[in-house]
Amino acid sequence: MMNRTFDKLEKSMIITRAKANLNLFLFEFLSLSLAMIFNIKNLTSMDFYTYLAILIVTLLTSFLVDRFTKSDNILLLIVNMLFSIGVAIIYRLDPKLGRRQLQIYIVGVILFFMTYFILKSYKKWDKFILFYAGISIALFIFTLIFGTNLYGAKNWIIVAHKFSIQPSEFIKVPLAFFIASFYTNFNQISLKPFGRYFMNFMIYVFIGFLFLQKDLGTALIFFGVLILSQFVYEKDRKLIFINMFFMIIGSIVAYFLFGHVRIRVSTWLDPWSDIDATGYQITQALFATASGGLFGTGIGLGRPDYIPVAESDFIFSAICEEMGVFMGVGVVLLFMILVYRALKISLTQQNKFYSVLAFCIGILFALQTFIILGGVLKLIPLTGVTLPFISQGGSSMLSGFILLGCLQYCGEEIKEGGKSDR
Repeated sequence: MMNRTFDKLEKSMIITRAKANLNLFLFEFLSLSLAMIFNIKNLTSMDFYTYLAILIVTLLTSFLVDRFTKSDNILLLIVNMLFSIGVAIIYRLDPKLGRRQLQIYIVGVILFFMTYFILKSYKKWDKFILFYAGISIALFIFTLIFGTNLYGAKNWIIVAHKFSIQPSEFIKVPLAFFIASFYTNFNQISLKPFGRYFMNFMIYVFIGFLFLQKDLGTALIFFGVLILSQFVYEKDRKLIFINMFFMIIGSIVAYFLFGHVRIRVSTWLDPWSDIDATGYQITQALFATASGGLFGTGIGLGRPDYIPVAESDFIFSAICEEMGVFMGVGVVLLFMILVYRALKISLTQQNKFYSVLAFCIGILFALQTFIILGGVLKLIPLTGVTLPFISQGGSSMLSGFILLGCLQYCGEEIKEGGKSDR
């Protein structure tokens, strides 16, 4: 009797996953087709082959996740949905950027599976806390030496005048591993002099480097991850209030120290007073969001090209204009499901390291999404971070897939001893 019940449940789950994969395929087919149709004059044979490759990769990845992982494939389904929404708008704005985004997606999926199998191949990732701190500092120093100032921040490295890399996006990966290692080995580390403050000290070093780079959006994310991880795992509640105090002090110092921060704050308070200059970008984004209404103007029928850097910082406004506020709400809900899934993995995971790692990854996605959406909707000053898996950009997309691969492995049932219960 029990065997029959389990067989029915298993069949039901297989049917549900098959329907989800089919719905995703149809959604991506429709999104990409619309993007191609409205840019048919600019289409090349490469566009068509890339388009077919994305559809094949989407179906293949869903099959591979089911075949080779023990956790469900909802994480990749959510991200594929977000990607298809973003690339449709990017392709409509600039076919060249759209083609590049499609190619970056394929690389990102490869990194997703590589990350998963690398984590699976070794079980003692909590033993390298100094390595995670060292690689982060090395990337920060490398950025300071070879970085280029763009949009007020020195956080980009341009390679051969063709490719640009944002190392701070990739530092989020060792940051999550560093925090997970710290709390996994907290009892041993706390026995050393000032050991219980080691994580606090190192993340302040990271934030100090971000201040030198003037990358305050990422600094805010790092502060948020520090405070929220301490809220969950730290017994000394005074540290939380101390860090919140220093975050406020740091914000005030940044306001008086950096001119572009003062401009962004004044633009946030009153963009209409200088609508032709500093307030132009945010006001155009607000006009675009409002003009789309509930159902949008339709892809290709709006004017998101009036918004400077619409394919990156303000892609959410472009989505709301041409796909409607309903689609904007759908994007928010997809991110909420992604974060909820990460927190659920954290709560159900028996292994302390992977539990903390899943929590940090979920918080990273949540903070980055909140900060950019808050800036675009004029709830907070704009910081310039990207919308994960949607905004145009290689570094953000690739680092996001690496974190997603880590989260996929964290979703498997791993015992405290480090052995997977398979």
